[in-house]
Amino acid sequence: MTLHSKYPAISDLKARARTRIPHFVWEYLDSATGVEATQQRNRDQLDQVLLNPSILHGEFDPDLSTTLLGQTHPLPIGIAPVGMSGLIWPGAEQMLARTAARENIPYTLSTVASQLPEDVGPLAGDHAWFQLYPPRDPGIRDDILKRAKDGGFHTLVLTVDVPVASRRERQTRGGLTQPPKLTPRLAMQAAQCPAWLKGIRKTGMPRLKLMESYSDVKGTLPSNEHVGYLLRTSPDWDYFKSLRDVWDGPLIVKGVGNADDAARLTDEGADAIWVSNHAGRQFDGGPATIETLPLVRAATHLPVIFDSGVASGLDVLRAIALGADFIMLGRAFHYGLAALGAQGAAHVLDILRQDMISNMGQLGTKTLKDLPNRLRSTQ
Repeated sequence: MTLHSKYPAISDLKARARTRIPHFVWEYLDSATGVEATQQRNRDQLDQVLLNPSILHGEFDPDLSTTLLGQTHPLPIGIAPVGMSGLIWPGAEQMLARTAARENIPYTLSTVASQLPEDVGPLAGDHAWFQLYPPRDPGIRDDILKRAKDGGFHTLVLTVDVPVASRRERQTRGGLTQPPKLTPRLAMQAAQCPAWLKGIRKTGMPRLKLMESYSDVKGTLPSNEHVGYLLRTSPDWDYFKSLRDVWDGPLIVKGVGNADDAARLTDEGADAIWVSNHAGRQFDGGPATIETLPLVRAATHLPVIFDSGVASGLDVLRAIALGADFIMLGRAFHYGLAALGAQGAAHVLDILRQDMISNMGQLGTKTLKDLPNRLRSTQ
């Protein structure tokens, strides 16, 4: 039986993932903040984006390729940063980096990953991006950037939508701390997930290795106020300018939802704008990213990257139709890993690819550039 016959959709991987990882890990991966209204809005508003099918276009194979920041990719899809990936599935960062290299797509390593940039970057080949939570100390910042550059990370992603720690109530109730500790309650949950526990015993309990190399903080901290928060700052425009001065590669700004901010970032030297609301994990009172995407698109000539709520190839097409140049997914790839292990990330990509081809056939769109012409005119 093929993987597609058992898991034809990302929702199938999500359902299997929930049975294979401990509850406290599931709550870390799947939760948002507040009553999770923003997370739900991301989904609901994507479903409101309608595209008009078109007929009598004959047989064709859609071209799904796109060029971003000078690199051509077979799909307009990359892997978004997720902190502590190695907690969600042991060895996740290495698995995702290898998938990126093999599939010719970007992989973004988080500052708060469970692995060091120098150990992961070489595995991603020419497709390594590094996501920066901005350190307060310029010396630490510059050393992190050097380590990322030496590790092969050529593109820097500055995340700006985490000025303070969010509440993440479900995650907090789940009992996860940093560094993670298996209390009796959590150990009982882990014992019910033998594949996950076997992997953790092999790799060791994940830690924020990069952040811990700059801190001597002892003891445990809440998972939403970990050592990374103690070292980072809430950046301002001067911080961005100083970062632009010291980083000589492509610089993307992630967490943009305001057209005025996008316009100023364009003037101040950003190389791409990443529209994101952190998948609803930071603020529960904002609009869905798909609602802000057209406004940002109109405010800049730079490439626009999009995330938050994407769960299918159709969602990818919806975002491109509304102005995105590239789509990043985080949770989906981790559902895949938790469901299927190392082969899970590639299966997520194949699900997205096949869904895009099927829907582009219905739309009669041979290239991604044709998609805006299929938007329902009332939108």
